[in-house]
Amino acid sequence: MTIVTIITTIIVGLIIGVLGRLVAPGKQGIPIWLTIVIGIIAAFIGTAIARGLGYADTKGFDWLELITQVVLAAIGVSLAASMYGRRRVNR
Repeated sequence: MTIVTIITTIIVGLIIGVLGRLVAPGKQGIPIWLTIVIGIIAAFIGTAIARGLGYADTKGFDWLELITQVVLAAIGVSLAASMYGRRRVNR
């Protein structure tokens, strides 16, 4: 990964986090900064999965890679919302 790839992945991760939050079912009671961090992590992991499975480098836009990243972000947001909610109740 080059520095440009890393910066691009972080920027895309911001958008992925928001998309993941929209796709995740139910109400997510987590702060927006946590959603963004989850999106960035999902973007990196989704890119790694896409490259590992060989569908990251296609002609045009990589829709399968984007779908992988959004699904990972939705899962991450759902998990974080369930853990964040429990943590706040126990206080």
